[in-house]
Amino acid sequence: MAGRSVVALVAIAEVIASDLTDHLDRRGHDIRSAKRLWEAESLLSAKGMDVVVVGDGLTPAEGRDLLRRFGGEGGPDFVLICRPGELVDKVLALELGAADVVESPLNVRELAARIGGLLARRGRGTQELVVLENSTVDLRSALVMHSTGEEEQLSPGQIALLKLFLSQPRRVLTRDDIMAAAPAESADAFDRSIDSRIVRLRRKLDTESITTIRGSGYRFDPPTKTAGQEAGTTTPTENPS
Repeated sequence: MAGRSVVALVAIAEVIASDLTDHLDRRGHDIRSAKRLWEAESLLSAKGMDVVVVGDGLTPAEGRDLLRRFGGEGGPDFVLICRPGELVDKVLALELGAADVVESPLNVRELAARIGGLLARRGRGTQELVVLENSTVDLRSALVMHSTGEEEQLSPGQIALLKLFLSQPRRVLTRDDIMAAAPAESADAFDRSIDSRIVRLRRKLDTESITTIRGSGYRFDPPTKTAGQEAGTTTPTENPS
């Protein structure tokens, strides 16, 4: 099994670095940090990085120098953060092979998504995404990302229940089916406990895709836009009856 992908954060403001580290760590990446140029040189010389994000704590010339020395074929992908209006620096970085250049102030969630895209192209992506009406679920990190920008963690039992529905879309699952394939996290898995679990899962996912079939059970009807329409994801398919 492949190890966790490694992202180096170089000379990034502490408040941004803290939020970005939290985002990336929850998505299954290892983070290495360097605040000064000499620390970055030592870190990158050790190899093993997949993506390097260089903040504007370094001068544009220093960032390009790191890119020139440690990027290129076989090296990590570089993302450089530049100040607004520094068009020449942005163009120079891209010409030198930077994978991306973003302007500050930046949105941490957007930057994390850009890093995830680069890792996916390197075959190091850790996300398995399911797109619902008002949220996106990363099954691997058990994370619900709402359209509002808020994030919530799913419990192991909720992930098991969601995966069960995803594996058998448009099929009515009885309470017995659910208890057998996705047992509750506590011992009292009676019928009404199943009902409560479904209600809590619907609420956390903010979805109407899991419907109650009166007298029979529950059915998952994938929304029009599914995970398979997103890059690097797979559309759930029905199991043969």
